[in-house]
Amino acid sequence: MSNLICGSALKYGDNINTDIISPPAYMELPIEQAAQYAMSPVDETFAARCKPGDIFVAERNLGSGSSRETAPLTLRALGIKTIVAQSYARIFYRNCINLGILAVECAGTGSISEGDQLEIDYQQGVIHDRTTGEELPCDPIPDHIMELVARGGLVEYLKERIQKNA
Repeated sequence: MSNLICGSALKYGDNINTDIISPPAYMELPIEQAAQYAMSPVDETFAARCKPGDIFVAERNLGSGSSRETAPLTLRALGIKTIVAQSYARIFYRNCINLGILAVECAGTGSISEGDQLEIDYQQGVIHDRTTGEELPCDPIPDHIMELVARGGLVEYLKERIQKNA
């Protein structure tokens, strides 16, 4: 697996909570249908614009609110495999990793704009903004976390381990 992740930035600000990411009115729908309403309280075009491989970028306090998994699940259903934010609510961060979404912490997300082409070297801890030429330091991702993400999350990782040991 390459240590580089490339994609186009979908950019949002501070305090994007789980009710914004996954509005409660749609929680009873199958996740693929609920995903069509992701981010709709702040951006009704999000689901339509979101393409597999896009990188969700936010600023401070991403994922605060409810601990439900539907927020990262809806993003994953839309093809988001990588999220970059200045800071995360603890449970949202963990849910991302458990569901196979890479969550990267980067203090410099304020300089990233909508549509910027990003290249993330998660081992070295650097984000290259190919649009602006800027390099932003980020927290490197440990190998054991990348192994969970690469396997599609904690459940898939455990299934594989159990199968190996059977």
